[in-house]
Amino acid sequence: APARSLTCIHADLRLMATARRLIPLLDRVLVKRIEPPTKSIGGVLLPDSAQTKLNEGIVISVGPGRRDKDGTLLPMGVSADDKVLLPQYGGSEVTIEDEDLVLFRDEDILGVLK
Repeated sequence: APARSLTCIHADLRLMATARRLIPLLDRVLVKRIEPPTKSIGGVLLPDSAQTKLNEGIVISVGPGRRDKDGTLLPMGVSADDKVLLPQYGGSEVTIEDEDLVLFRDEDILGVLK
């Protein structure tokens, strides 16, 4: 992977701190989609038409969970900083500090990538 600039790392940390202040309600999960690579392994720039939308993301923050009919709090299936597999469609787009994030329900997330 190419080395990231210090400015880029600081911007990511600032986004994470801001986005973590947004606590989703109930069983919702705030996710930042992983950006597809813009260069091939050989260093050739890929046109937008050749880039595919990845169905992976990093969990930024999670809600407390939903309650069952008896009022018991059901635990969330994911936690902050998990790398997750996302459905191709769905979720609610949210923009925080010019960053595009997506809110999903816990049950819509397909799995956790290890």
